[in-house]
Amino acid sequence: MKKSFIYILIILVLASCTKTKPASDSQQLIGADLAFSEYSVKYGIQKAFVEFAHDSVTILKDKQLPLVGRQRLIKSYEGKSDSGQVLTWKPVKALLAESGELGYTYGLWTFTFKNNTSRGTYLTIWKKDVKGNWKYIADTGNEL
Repeated sequence: MKKSFIYILIILVLASCTKTKPASDSQQLIGADLAFSEYSVKYGIQKAFVEFAHDSVTILKDKQLPLVGRQRLIKSYEGKSDSGQVLTWKPVKALLAESGELGYTYGLWTFTFKNNTSRGTYLTIWKKDVKGNWKYIADTGNEL
């Protein structure tokens, strides 16, 4: 009986030391990406890109050096208007790291201004912030 108790105790101790993986649900990223797009339509492109940005965000655009940091992003919008411009996008795929704290989405975007519409593809890398909210840490895209 004493030996059985010791074996059970050892098994319980070993089982409690096993590292468990958090659930990796790519739908979380799809939801964050869709909410980001909806926010863009409702409040404007600039507000959306600031609101969903991680503090250490990097934005990659054609013919420009990378824009690094949320504060630099905010400053880049000073004196610029996005009135009348509508940017929407829809994720096609999302992949979440096993840690559950980093992932990416990619998909198709549509930009409309006045009577002109352009379309393209994008890639957004997402990271959880200190509060556990998904924020984009890198974003890039290209026109089709």
